[in-house]
Amino acid sequence: MLLYSRLSDVLSKEALFYAVILPFLAFFGAFGFVLYPLSDAIHPSALADRLLAALGPSFLGPVAILRIWSFCLFYVMAELWGSVVISVLFWGFANQITTVEEAKEFYPLFGLGANIALIFSGRTVKYFSNMRKNLGPGVDGWAISLKGMMSIVVLLGLVITGIYWGVNKFVLNDPSLPRSDRKKKKEKPKLGMKESLKVLVSSRYVRDLATLVVAYGISINLVEVTWKSKLKAQFPSPNEYSSFMGDFSTATGIATFTMMLLGRVILRKFGWGVAAMITPTVLLLTGVGFFSLLLFGEPLAPVLGRLGITPLLAAVYVGALQNIFSKSAKYSLFDPCKEMAYIPLDEDMKVKGKAAIDVVCNPLGKSGGALIQQFMILTFGSLANSTPYLGGILLVIVLAWLGAAKSLDSQFSPLAKQELEKEKKRRKTFEPVVDVDVKGKQNGPIVEPVSTEKSSNGPALERNLAPESESSTETTTPSTQ
Repeated sequence: MLLYSRLSDVLSKEALFYAVILPFLAFFGAFGFVLYPLSDAIHPSALADRLLAALGPSFLGPVAILRIWSFCLFYVMAELWGSVVISVLFWGFANQITTVEEAKEFYPLFGLGANIALIFSGRTVKYFSNMRKNLGPGVDGWAISLKGMMSIVVLLGLVITGIYWGVNKFVLNDPSLPRSDRKKKKEKPKLGMKESLKVLVSSRYVRDLATLVVAYGISINLVEVTWKSKLKAQFPSPNEYSSFMGDFSTATGIATFTMMLLGRVILRKFGWGVAAMITPTVLLLTGVGFFSLLLFGEPLAPVLGRLGITPLLAAVYVGALQNIFSKSAKYSLFDPCKEMAYIPLDEDMKVKGKAAIDVVCNPLGKSGGALIQQFMILTFGSLANSTPYLGGILLVIVLAWLGAAKSLDSQFSPLAKQELEKEKKRRKTFEPVVDVDVKGKQNGPIVEPVSTEKSSNGPALERNLAPESESSTETTTPSTQ
C-alpha cells in the first residue's frame, strides 16, 4: 500500500490502474508457464533440509516457506488480488465515476455479480479437476490444469483492462451523457500508529467498532487455517483437493448471494444489533461443532461410522459449512453493519475513527490469527497439537466480539434515532407553503429554507435502521392556507 500511495502521487489515475493490474497478470501467467514447471530447479530443498536440521522442528513453518517460495509467493499474490484489484482499483474507480444516487441502485448489483462470478469460478476449478482424471499415467495433470486456469485469469484480466480503457475513452469523455456535480470529498487524514491509538483509546464507540474488525480477522484466520490443514489430510492429492475447493467456492457464492438478498430484510425487521450479532453467532456455533469433532472424534467414531463417514471427514464438512456461512454472513451483514456504524458519528470522529481502524485494526485482524498460530506451533510443535488451545482462543475472541457488538448497539441505536429526528426537522424546514386565494387559484409555492445543507445520512438510516418509524414518517406535501 505504501508503493501504491507513492505511485498515486506521480501517475495519473488511468496509468496507475495499468501499473497495478498488469504486474499481477504477468506474474500469474509466468507462474503457470515458467515458475511451476521449473519448481524443482528453483526451490532450495537442500538448503531447507540443512536449516531444518540445524534449527529443529519448531521452525518447520518458516523453513517450509523458503523450501517452496514460489508457491508461497503465488498465495500472497492471489490474496493481494482481492485486496488491491477488487477493493482498491475496482471500488476506487466505481466511487470515482458513480454518483450517490447511482450507487444506491448499482452497488448492490455489483455485490450480487461478484458472487455469481464465484459460482462460475468454482465450476471452472471443478472442470479442470475432473479433466486431470482422464490423463494417462506419468502426465503432470496439475501442470496442465494450472496452465489452463492461469490462461483464463490472464485473458479475463486483459478483458478488465480493455473495459477500463473503453470506459475512459468513450464513456467518460462523451459530452452527450448527463453529468452531475460531485462535491470534493474531505481528504482522509493520514494518521500514524501513535495518533491512531489515541483515537481508539479516546472513544468507547470506536473501540467497540475496532473490536469487531479485529475479532473477525483473527477468528476467520484461526478457523480457516485449521480447517484447511484437515482438508489437506482428508484430500492429499491436488486433484481431490481442488475438486472439493471448486464445490466449496460454488456453495459460498450461492450462500452469499442468498444472504445478500436476505440481509436487507434482516436489517429492516430486526435492526442493527441483531444483524451485527449474526456473524459471530454463526462462527461460535459452527466453531463449537468443528473443534468438538477434532478433539472428541475418536469417541464419536462408532456413531459417525454408521453414517458412512470418518471423524476427519465430518470435521472437514462441518468446517466447510462454518466457512461458507461465516463468509456469507460477513459479506451480507457484517460489512454493511460496520459501515453503517460510522454514520451517526460527527464528521471529525467519523473520518479519524475510520482512518485509525484502517491503520491499526485491519492489519491486526489479518495478521493476529497468523501470529497466534505461529506462536502455538513454536510452543507445541505442530498445528495439530495446538488445536485445543486454538479452540479456546477462538471462544474467547468470539465472546468478546459479541460483547462489543452488544455494547456498540446500545450506543448506536440512540445516535441513529437522534439522526432520524434531525433529518425530520430538516425535511420540515424545506416543506413548501402554497398560497391559494379564496377562488381556489394557486399563486405558487412559497419556500423558505432555513439551511442549504442537506444530510445524506438520514434517509439511509431511516431505510435501514428504523423500519418501525416508516409508518410515522412525514411525507413532504404542499400545505394550503
